Amino acid sequence: MEIEVEGDNGGGGGGGDGVDNRRRSVAAYLVWEDITVVVQSFGGGATRRLLHGVSGYAEPGRIMAVMGPSGSGKSTLLDSFAGRLSRNVVMTGSVLINGKRRQLGSIAYVTQEDVLLGTLTVKETLTYSAKLRLPTTMTKEEINGIVEETLLEMGLRNCADGYIGNWHIRGISGGEKKRLSIALEILTQPRLLFLDEPTSGLDSASAYFVIQTLKNMASNGRTVISSIHQPSSEVFALFDQLLLLSGGETVYFGEAKTAVEFFAEAGFPCPSRRNPSDHFLCCINSSFEAIRNTSMGSQQNMHENRKLSDPLMNLSTADITATLIEKYKCSKYATKASSRIREISNIDGLEIERKGGSQAGWPKQLLVLTQRSFVNMTRDAGYYWIRILVYIVVSLCVGSVFYDVGASTAHTAIMSRTNCGGFMTGFMMIMAVGGFPSFIEEIKVFDRERFNQHYGNAVYIISNFVSSFPFLFVISFATCTVIFFMGKLGSGFDHYIYLGLVLLGCIAAVESFMLVVASLVPNYMMGVVVGVGYNGVMMLASGFYRSLEDMPKPFLRYPISYISFMAWAVQGSYKNLLLGLEFEPLIPGTPKLKGDVILKTMVGIPLTHSKWWDLAAIIAIFISYRLLFLIIAKIKERASPMFWTLHANKILQHLRKRSLVKKKNKPSFPSKRHHPPHPLSSQEGLSSPLA
Repeated sequence: MEIEVEGDNGGGGGGGDGVDNRRRSVAAYLVWEDITVVVQSFGGGATRRLLHGVSGYAEPGRIMAVMGPSGSGKSTLLDSFAGRLSRNVVMTGSVLINGKRRQLGSIAYVTQEDVLLGTLTVKETLTYSAKLRLPTTMTKEEINGIVEETLLEMGLRNCADGYIGNWHIRGISGGEKKRLSIALEILTQPRLLFLDEPTSGLDSASAYFVIQTLKNMASNGRTVISSIHQPSSEVFALFDQLLLLSGGETVYFGEAKTAVEFFAEAGFPCPSRRNPSDHFLCCINSSFEAIRNTSMGSQQNMHENRKLSDPLMNLSTADITATLIEKYKCSKYATKASSRIREISNIDGLEIERKGGSQAGWPKQLLVLTQRSFVNMTRDAGYYWIRILVYIVVSLCVGSVFYDVGASTAHTAIMSRTNCGGFMTGFMMIMAVGGFPSFIEEIKVFDRERFNQHYGNAVYIISNFVSSFPFLFVISFATCTVIFFMGKLGSGFDHYIYLGLVLLGCIAAVESFMLVVASLVPNYMMGVVVGVGYNGVMMLASGFYRSLEDMPKPFLRYPISYISFMAWAVQGSYKNLLLGLEFEPLIPGTPKLKGDVILKTMVGIPLTHSKWWDLAAIIAIFISYRLLFLIIAKIKERASPMFWTLHANKILQHLRKRSLVKKKNKPSFPSKRHHPPHPLSSQEGLSSPLA
């Protein structure tokens, strides 16, 4: 069966039977039937339904509003459409695009949170995203043309060169950020666009412009569905269709302009000169029922006359909502929706070109990501510049404390040298945790882009290190230069290079570990606590406070000291500072103390390998942290879905058992509010969760 593209009044996307084949080949008709989403706690707590038997459809050329009070299931429904539900919930029902299972590549989803790099301009953000996703064969001029067209379509031309903004850069407005988030998703021309409350936090003028832009996009043949909390009357008039939810159930679905008529037929007419969306939410929002009853009780005489004329004053919100749900199920609007759902479900001959993910090769992705990350690090003062300044200041303090310590061969210089090496490889490394807030922001962008398959995990890991290497090099060798020459810690150039490389490896290892923490603990305070605590344990096992041989064997010595980069750094630094030197003995007249003897007897450092093997061990630990980040990312993508699938099956078994118990003990007065909805058409059923 081939479905007819209807006109504006009939629910289609502009035009009639004369729609050309190109337009028909890319049209996206979305149908969802009996969508039920449930969540259950791990401890065997009660199952909670987030959505219950929601059905409907969306067509190209039209924009749909999903409305309802807070907690009604708007975001959950959009997550169901886009395949982005949380792992701890179970969805049943069917979601079809042109009569087939949904393909995530044809879907664009704009979330409530604007996840952007504040140091980039609007145009740079779009350009980098386009280079990451568009085919490698496209020329620079073609990519720039697409970016300029997108800027024009979203009304971002005037702010194209403005920074998005962060804690120290004044940026664009909230409405412009929201339009930029939308622009990022439409670069690849998706046919389905979902938006989760795009007007949240915007003034009425900005909200109107955002929805008007979305309506213009829909008129170009896209299917647009947007959740919205409480639009103004002007904004509400822009929507073609309306899905009204309350408590996860459908209160109304149909043409937005006929919703007022439905409420009037149900006995709850919208007063003249009142915003329809305000009236709808007033009828179905039960969050403040107790406050409302208290207010009415305190002003009983004043409300007596209003009760006679206003039906909203005679019933509770729960009763009004239950009445509306039952009225809709028996209404002509539900019948029309059911008929259209059956028609669209049998659609044939429309194929959507899958444009999701990235069509660029990994070498180009690596180059673009490295360039973007380097620009972000350069412009973000808190990423490296402030830390470089702090390192230099602290290095000057350390250099003044250990000033000219290397020029002395007295017995007391031995302890001064070891203290200096221990401080450099210990306390100086903890300051690397200061970059964690910037890691958090970058990880958020990585998670969004990785979920949309813009690039691979390995590409990001390599690009992140390559872009940060110049800054790590500056930090390491600036610190090394100040302390080494102020303290006169060595005469050979190789001693200077080695000390700088040890610092470079340690700082790189700390930053790699903090990247792992950011992927697991996306919270600033918790991440800093974990990072500092981990570095503290590594410092205890370093051999600075107590020799390696005297440490407790079960934990700190085996295995912590072997996986502690600080332990290898301390050993290498001591060898670099003491080997080949001779010091005055403690008792005059006795032989001088040689560096190798000091290391073995006084410091407890084994000389079974050279200092370069210690450096190699630090590099190996740094690489292992990067590989650990890769493994965690892979586990979150592959193993985690398997775990949550088992959890979902457990919830489904629980639901089946509970439904059998309800059938055996069916009450004589079934709840009107939670009466099981009749399926609108054949579908997989509650025992078939979608992937």
